[in-house]
Amino acid sequence: MNHIEPWPLVVALVAAAIPLLLALAAVASPRRAPLATVGALGLASLSAAGAALTGAQPTVRATLGVRLDVVTCVMLLLVCGLGAVVARYSRAYLQGDPGLDRFFRWLLLTLSAVTTLVLANSLLLVALGWTATSLCLHQLLTYYSDRPAALVAAHKKFLVSRLADLCMVAALVLVQRAVGGLGLDRIAAWAEAHPELSPSMNIAAALVVVAVALRSAQLPFHGWLIQVMEAPTPVSALLHAGVANLGGFVLIRLAPWMAHARAAQLLLVLIGLGSAVIAALVMTTRVSVKVALAWSTCAQMGFMLVQCGLGLWHLALLHLVAHSLYKAHAFLGAGSAVDEWRERAAARAQGAMSSARAVVTALTAAAVALLAARWPGADPAAAVLAGLVSLSMLPLLARGATVAALARTAGVALLYVASHAAASKLVGVSSTAPNALGWALVGAGFVALFAVKTALELRPDGRFARALYPWLFAGLYLDERFTRLTFRVWPLRAPRSAGAARSIEAREAVEVST
Repeated sequence: MNHIEPWPLVVALVAAAIPLLLALAAVASPRRAPLATVGALGLASLSAAGAALTGAQPTVRATLGVRLDVVTCVMLLLVCGLGAVVARYSRAYLQGDPGLDRFFRWLLLTLSAVTTLVLANSLLLVALGWTATSLCLHQLLTYYSDRPAALVAAHKKFLVSRLADLCMVAALVLVQRAVGGLGLDRIAAWAEAHPELSPSMNIAAALVVVAVALRSAQLPFHGWLIQVMEAPTPVSALLHAGVANLGGFVLIRLAPWMAHARAAQLLLVLIGLGSAVIAALVMTTRVSVKVALAWSTCAQMGFMLVQCGLGLWHLALLHLVAHSLYKAHAFLGAGSAVDEWRERAAARAQGAMSSARAVVTALTAAAVALLAARWPGADPAAAVLAGLVSLSMLPLLARGATVAALARTAGVALLYVASHAAASKLVGVSSTAPNALGWALVGAGFVALFAVKTALELRPDGRFARALYPWLFAGLYLDERFTRLTFRVWPLRAPRSAGAARSIEAREAVEVST
C-alpha cells in the first residue's frame, strides 16, 4: 500500500490551496473574484473526489493540519459554491459602483477565512478563522459607510463577536490545560477516554456554547442580524447562507467532546428552543421580505442548536446545508417577491382548503412521518421531528391550499426521514444517548409554537391575537434593551457627518427591525 501514500498528501495540498487562492486573488486582482471563486469550487471538487478515493486518511490531517472527512468536503463544496454564486451576482448588482474592487477584496478574504476554518484540524485555528471571518465581514456590512443604520448594526455585531472571542479564548485555555493540545483529533480521543468530563472541560464546553449562541444571533443578541439590511443584498445572502451557520459547524466538529458535556447540551436546547419559538412567532408579523428572512435565520439557527443539543449531529449538518441553499436563493431572489405573492394568491383563488381539511392534511402527514419510523433502520427521532415539521405547515395550509397539499406535505415528511437516514450513514459522528429532559423541553416548546401560530392564523382578529401581536411586532423589546446596554458600555464612534451622528443617536433607543 506504500504506493498510494503520497496521494492523501496531494489531496491535502489541493484543499489547503483553496483559502490561499482566495486570499491571493483578494490582494492581487479582486476584480477577478468570480473567476477566483469558480477556481476555488474546482479545487473543492477535486479535494472531495480525492478524499473519497483515499478515504481521508488520518495521516493527512496530522501532516498538514488539514482535516478531510465528509463534513469538510460537504462544507467546502457548499461554501465555495455559494461564494461563486454570490460573486457572480455581485458583479451585476454592483456594476458601475466605484467601490466594487473593495467589495470583492473583502468578499474574497471572508471566503478565505471561512474555508480556513472548515479545513482546520486545530481548535486554535478554528477560533482564529472564526474571528477573521467576523472582521472581514464587518467591512462588508459597513460597505455603505454613510448609512447610519448599517453602522449601528455592524457596531452591535462587532461587540457581540468580540464577546464571543473572549469566551473562545477562555475555552482554549481550559482545553489546553486539560487535554494538553488543541488538535481536534486529540480532543476527540481525550473525550473518548474520559466520558466523565472534568469540571474545567464542562466549563469550556459551556463557553463554546455561549460563543456559538452569540455568533449565531440567538436572542437577545439577535438585533444586528435583523438590522444589517442596509448592506448590499449579496452581503445579506453570504451572511445568512454561510457565515451565520458556522456556529453549527463548529459544534459538529466538536461533537465527540460535546456529546459528553450534558450541561452544555442542555444549555444548547434552552437557548436554541427559546430563540426558535420566539423568532418564528415574530417573523409572522413582518411585512418586509428581507426582515422576515432575517428572523427566519434566527429561528433556524435556534433549531440547529436544538439538534446539536439533542445529539443529532448528522441532522444538524443536513439542516445547515439545506438552510444555506434556501437562504441564498431567498435573498438573491428577494426582488421577485411580489411576483411570487401574486402566484400564491392566484393559486388560493383557484381552490382553497378549509380550516378543517387543513388540520386533517397536517395531521395525516404527521401520521405518515411517524409510521416511517417503523421502516428498518429508521431513526424514531427523525420521525418525531418530521411530524413536527408537518404540523408546522398547518397555519400555511389553513390560509389556503390546493387539494394536492396532502401529497406535498406527506412528501416533505418522508423526504425528511429519508434525508436523515442518508446523512446518518455519511457523517461519522453518531447520535448520543437520548436526553429525556431535552426531548421533553423540545416537544413542549414546539407544541406550544404550533398552538400559538394556529390560533393566530385561524383567528387573526381575536382577543388573543390582539393582545399578543404588539409584543411580537416589537420583538418582545429585547433588542431595544440590548441596544441601550451596548451603547452605554461601548458607544459608537462619531460618523463622518453631523447629520448621520444625530440619526445614530436617535436610533439607539428605537426599533429598526420593522
